[in-house]
Order: sequence, then C-alpha cells, then structure tokens
Amino acid sequence: MVLDWLLRTWLQNAAQEKIREKVVQAAREQMAPAATENDWKQRPCDVGLVFALGIESGGLEDLLEGSISVRANHLLVRQGGLKGCHVALAISGVGAAAAARATEALLTGHRPRWLISAGFSGALQPGLERNAILVAESVGDAAGRRINVDLQSGPVAWNEMPGVRIGKLLSVDRIVRQPQEKRLLGQQHAALAVDMESSTVAEVCSRTAARFLAVRVVSDTVDEVLPPDIERLSRKKSSAGRFGAALAAALDRPGALKEMLKLRENALVASDRLAKFLARVIERMGEPTKE
Repeated sequence: MVLDWLLRTWLQNAAQEKIREKVVQAAREQMAPAATENDWKQRPCDVGLVFALGIESGGLEDLLEGSISVRANHLLVRQGGLKGCHVALAISGVGAAAAARATEALLTGHRPRWLISAGFSGALQPGLERNAILVAESVGDAAGRRINVDLQSGPVAWNEMPGVRIGKLLSVDRIVRQPQEKRLLGQQHAALAVDMESSTVAEVCSRTAARFLAVRVVSDTVDEVLPPDIERLSRKKSSAGRFGAALAAALDRPGALKEMLKLRENALVASDRLAKFLARVIERMGEPTKE
C-alpha cells in the first residue's frame, strides 16, 4: 500500500511538472510572440551558463523572457532575455566530459561575454547550510589541479551581496554521499563544496581566455547522507528513464522512493534560490552587446 501511494504521488508530481512546463512555455510565447530562433541567432550572447541537469536550471528558465529551445548533437540550449541581457543556458548532462562539450558549444556557437558554471553542490565544511550560495574564488580537482577565478575585475561587487560564501570549489567524478568522505575531501583540498563539472568548465574557459564564474547552491550539508540510488537517477536523461530508475530503486529498497521525492522537493527550492541570485548577478553584468 505504501509503495502504491508513493508511485501515485510520483506520477502526480511528474504530471504536475509537465503541466507547469506547458503553462510557462505558453506564457512565454504570449509575452514575447516575436522572439524566434533567428532573432536570437542574430544577437551576441551576453551570458552563457552550463547546468548539468534540468532540475538545476528550471528556476532560471522560468525567468527567461521570449525563450526558445535549440537541440543539437544531444545538447539542449535555451535562450532568452533576462534583465536586459541575452542569456543562453546549456543543459549538459552529468560529469566532466558532458560539461566540456557543452562549454565548447556555447563558446563556439554563442560567444558569451561571461560563462558561468551553475547548479547544485554538496557542502564539505560545517556551517554551510542547505540553499547557501557559493561563488568560487578557485576551482580544483581531486588530482590537485587548481584554477583561480578573478572576482575583482568583473562588474559584480561580491561584498555587496549578503549571505554569499566565497571559497574554493572542488570537482570530482562522482556524487559524494557520505559525511565522512565529505569532511575528508574538505580537509584535504581546503574546499567549501563539491560538484562534478566546474573544474572542467573552468579549464575550457582558461584555454580560450573566456571570462568564467562558478556559482553554486548547496543542495546537501556536510552531515547529510544522500540516498544510494541518487547517482543512477541523476544520470538518466529523460523523465521516463528517471521514473524507471526510481521504480527499480523502490522495488529494491522500499524507502528509496520516499527519499527521492523529498530530495526532489529540496532540489526545486534550491533551483529557485539559485535562479534569483543568478538573476541579480546577470543584471550587474551590464547591458547586452548592441546589435
């Protein structure tokens, strides 16, 4: 009975999400009926963002005006207006290789003045609460490579944005689930938080001299244990794939689906928090390039 209820809840949530997507898309089309793919292609891009997952980018997508979607070579890019700027965001998929492809595609096809690695991160230090915003002053990887981020020469005065944590961001090749490992990584690398993509995005930007930022929202604290099924779920690219993975997990472990529903609820809150902060950052990045 509990499994039946959880499955019904999951399906209802999925249906509601689809309805929400359609309503938002219809509203965008009504508000900006003249926006077309050719219109955006003729305008330089002011800010490009790389997200791994749609649930990370969803809050910002809701803020875009006149947005369009372009899919090429398995990469989904959404373009639109935000705070007077032309924004292009790529949903790359999980991991370094996918993030590298998305970054190269944005830099080549859209030539953004700024490139931001954005999305969720896991805290590696005590006191970093869920939904806290982290701006990286450097990004590194498990091999010890490190790229410094210039936060001084840009248009954003970070000390005027209360509540923002500035520090090192670590990228690894897997989701870090256990508190003991989180604390160990934090100590070994002197990092505030961990993700899977920012180091690679920074490396690509460094090779091309593109201006780079990494802005992350904390989705899980250092003492929080993530469900064992989360990595398998995160690597599914479609709603059907994610539902199948969730169903398989529920059959293997009865408490899994309830955990993932809670995780999804927390993720939606984090996505909205990140979107509001990114909107402020983008606004301060100045007026779009004139046509």
